[in-house]
Amino acid sequence: MTPHRTVDADIDAMIEDLRTLVEVESPSRDLDALRASAKAVAAVIERRLGGQAVLVESEAGPHVHWSGGGDPTVLILGHHDTVFPLGTLARRPFTVADGRATGPGVFDMLGGLVQAIHGVAMAEDRSGVEILVTADEEVGSHSSRALIEERALACGAVLVGEGAADGGALKTGRKGCGTFHVAITGRASHAGLEPAAGVNALIEAAHQVLDIAALGRPDIGTTVTPTVAAAGTLDNVVPAEAAVTVDVRVESAGEKERIEAAFAALAPHLDEAEIAVTGAVGRPPMPESAAAGLFAVAQQLLPGIEAVAVGGGSDGNFTAALGVPTLDGLGAVGGGAHADHEYVVIDAMAGRAQLIAGLVNALQHPEGNETVRAL
Repeated sequence: MTPHRTVDADIDAMIEDLRTLVEVESPSRDLDALRASAKAVAAVIERRLGGQAVLVESEAGPHVHWSGGGDPTVLILGHHDTVFPLGTLARRPFTVADGRATGPGVFDMLGGLVQAIHGVAMAEDRSGVEILVTADEEVGSHSSRALIEERALACGAVLVGEGAADGGALKTGRKGCGTFHVAITGRASHAGLEPAAGVNALIEAAHQVLDIAALGRPDIGTTVTPTVAAAGTLDNVVPAEAAVTVDVRVESAGEKERIEAAFAALAPHLDEAEIAVTGAVGRPPMPESAAAGLFAVAQQLLPGIEAVAVGGGSDGNFTAALGVPTLDGLGAVGGGAHADHEYVVIDAMAGRAQLIAGLVNALQHPEGNETVRAL
């Protein structure tokens, strides 16, 4: 395959846009901050691509949707919410030094947004291209999932701008992800005068944690990890309530079903204790088969690029589960997602934008390329 012609990337313009987005803080669930962030994202898109970027209001904050017109061909997917609270920027301002850009959200995933926008700007033809930047990916994508799935089905192929894996590898598989909450109700009593009159919710929680942890099957990629627990009120009171939060990751739909059924079947060990379970594996697994065709196109464009399956989830899980070809990890090369040392490698930004441009060109012009026609 001969790559389609693309114009050169303007790295200074990319850094300028990255600074603009990073300096508008956007913690998930902060509606005022997310509204400002969405407007900033829309302004960058309109400045680089023309047209109108529409703000799609939701209870989680505004999503940003842009279309190049024409028949939908490819959806570029990302998010503008970050995990960092307001005030992080003052402590860790956007900085470019020693070949790296740093600042809150720079790797996850504002750098990927900038690269995607500039990649589309370099493509031969923007018609058929859609960009969707959501406001709630970091907190489960509950308000954006239906829109993501609608546009993915309409477009027929999805490029996800989440950060690259180590060394710049693309992400061709992701585990399904979910969170479960186990609420335990017992009965309070005086811990010294009549402890037997109570029903100790903390002891019941201890039993449940062991039962829950035993559900894991790391040999087949299933991890079940109790992560947060709370119980009790005073040191001389038998605790009447306790709560446990559990992180779950699975590689197959069968394991998703098994885990959800096991949580639904949890039963108390102590007489008169009660258990209530909420949650699910909300992001289905992203099978590597969903990325195979698009990754083959990426290899034609950039021989030697590698791919890996990872444990973390993204909105690509939703689109892949629909059977829509989905390639992830096309975003920034760097590291430190959700951490203070988060960074983007500046020298890699232009190449990643050019890869986006090449994929867009290939999807828009499948003639002469059997791999693209087979998607």
